[in-house]
Amino acid sequence: MPKKSARILLVVNLHKDDSRELMRGIVRDLGEEGYFVDTFAFEGKPESSPGGDYDIVFSLGGDGTVLFAARELSGRGIPILPINLGTLGFIASVHRDGWRRSFNAWIDGSASVSSRLMLDVRVERAGCQIYSFSCLNDAVVSASGISKIIRLDATMDSIRLGRYRADGLILATPTGSTAYSVAAGGPILDPEMEAIILNPVCPFTLSNRPIVIPATGDLRIDVEAEQRSAVILTIDGQIVVPLEPGDALNVRKAPKKAMLVASDRGEFFTALRSKLNWSGGPDA
Repeated sequence: MPKKSARILLVVNLHKDDSRELMRGIVRDLGEEGYFVDTFAFEGKPESSPGGDYDIVFSLGGDGTVLFAARELSGRGIPILPINLGTLGFIASVHRDGWRRSFNAWIDGSASVSSRLMLDVRVERAGCQIYSFSCLNDAVVSASGISKIIRLDATMDSIRLGRYRADGLILATPTGSTAYSVAAGGPILDPEMEAIILNPVCPFTLSNRPIVIPATGDLRIDVEAEQRSAVILTIDGQIVVPLEPGDALNVRKAPKKAMLVASDRGEFFTALRSKLNWSGGPDA
């Protein structure tokens, strides 16, 4: 790619400290070098979606900003450079002072680019599809209130996996294995694996445990007709829609993956060691 031909979009969470200053600095620096730079900035919940044809997206914020950008843009095969302005930053791994080095590496073709599985989630009601989403972290079916049990049936390729009576069920990607799922006792997966974690939340049957299944199958989650609690579906912790008894979720791997620049497996395991004190940290 000729260096000056790259078209760049900045997706900016203005709620993060210093995001405006960093956005202006990147626009100024790259603009002076002849790049086309566009911005999509928001504060709170975005009310629209970024459009346009770009070669790379800079995500300025935390992991939530990366999740938003991935759902909105990575299905088009656009790589994301995730600049961390948040706290933990498992997905947003590029330090604010390191964006230039990572961008230059992408331009000259030496940057690591991590391919991350995304899920395609479709909700069926009375034989008709009513919702369709993609997610990078997880899809969660749960009761709308605290300490309320719901009933779900899970099958994969018409093979019955089991019946769950629980507060909810997490369907997590390897990227999402370090998010809600790990807090609910799920396993941590290598981020570039192609697998799905089924993790029941506070199951009524104590023998229910998380399982990992291949992402090559078609997964179906049925909301049983007999429900005492209202049921909701949450996508990446950011989109919430109500479900009804008898609804079904059809889940499979999305046609395209999220492409994260400078967020390879080495960065992932470094984050585990340094941010979770995993595998023997200072407080182990």
